[in-house]
Amino acid sequence: MSPTVFKNARLVLANEVVDGSVCIQDGKIESVDQGKPTHTSGLDMQGDYLMPGFVEIHTDNFERHLMPRPKVQWAEMPALLAHDAEIAAAGITTVFDALGVGDGDPDSLRGSTWDAVLETLETCSQQDLLRADHHIHVRCELPAPNTIDLFEPFQGHPRLSLISLMDHTPGQRQWENIEVARVYYTGKKGWSNEKFERQIQLAEELQARYAQPHRQFFVDYCKTHGIALASHDDTTPAHVTQAHNEGAKVSEFPTTLLAAQTAHAHGMLTVMGGPNVVRGGSHSGNVSASDLARHGLLDILSSDYVPGSLLSAVVRLVDDEILDLPHAVSTVSHHAAKATGLNDRGQIAPGLRADLIQVRLVDLPNGKRHGVVKSVWREGMRVL
Repeated sequence: MSPTVFKNARLVLANEVVDGSVCIQDGKIESVDQGKPTHTSGLDMQGDYLMPGFVEIHTDNFERHLMPRPKVQWAEMPALLAHDAEIAAAGITTVFDALGVGDGDPDSLRGSTWDAVLETLETCSQQDLLRADHHIHVRCELPAPNTIDLFEPFQGHPRLSLISLMDHTPGQRQWENIEVARVYYTGKKGWSNEKFERQIQLAEELQARYAQPHRQFFVDYCKTHGIALASHDDTTPAHVTQAHNEGAKVSEFPTTLLAAQTAHAHGMLTVMGGPNVVRGGSHSGNVSASDLARHGLLDILSSDYVPGSLLSAVVRLVDDEILDLPHAVSTVSHHAAKATGLNDRGQIAPGLRADLIQVRLVDLPNGKRHGVVKSVWREGMRVL
């Protein structure tokens, strides 16, 4: 197969942006050349940015397509294909589909079995129907009675690469403010106020009974099977220290500056939400992702519940003069790949996978800029 050249591009490299071209061969980057291309033929990027494909390690987007409304379950294949298309259109070439296990609510998606979803993922992959490279991130709700039972289909699964430990008991971590929790559960999940109050009364009992033994089960599983472990919604130094001692390398969505500082002191990588950056703050009233970036404490951005927020957050961080473009892009590519052991991608460099996206920055009438993903290639194959 003859090589493909991407020419007339603004290349976003690890530490700089340069005008140049990229040559790919057999799905990998063969060379990166600055200046005018020596090749007369090739794909003309028309002066657009050429960035490494984004690596998304925590997105609830697949779950959103599987249950687009409370109690409304969608068929697995159309949900997966719609999720995959949306992911690719956002410039994401590697995605960790975050699937939650554990919920006492029988109407909840996370209280159901994932067998059919996993079967659909394999079917679509085998038939080459997916644009992005899909991995699995299992989010384990520790206080739920059924968490370990619902984890069973994931045990030994080849796509399982990341496990995070969650405890959404109202009154602590993300839901330290009970009223913020009420808005979320009555709004997104469609609970009545009466149901919310019943669940609040039950939550502490479930936490006391199940959280610690379930936590130990998953910590042991990760150690035994070499699975990356992440903590979730760390609020205090004690939360972070416990997770670090258990082997966690990643702190997802620390809710306070002190928790993020503690994570870095332990050598852990922090993950914050792209929507947090774009909106200018957390929807739950927690620490601002931009503030963490200003303190040098932001390592990875996750799109969380809006796939397109990754590119928008990169542009926002640059326009607010918090990070330069190469380092903003690294939060959605290289750092995320490194955190999950995917050392073959995440940068534009010889020998790495040719996961590339063409991005055009558009000036808006209000004086701001918006990033537009024009084209996407995964392992040298155009998928968008």
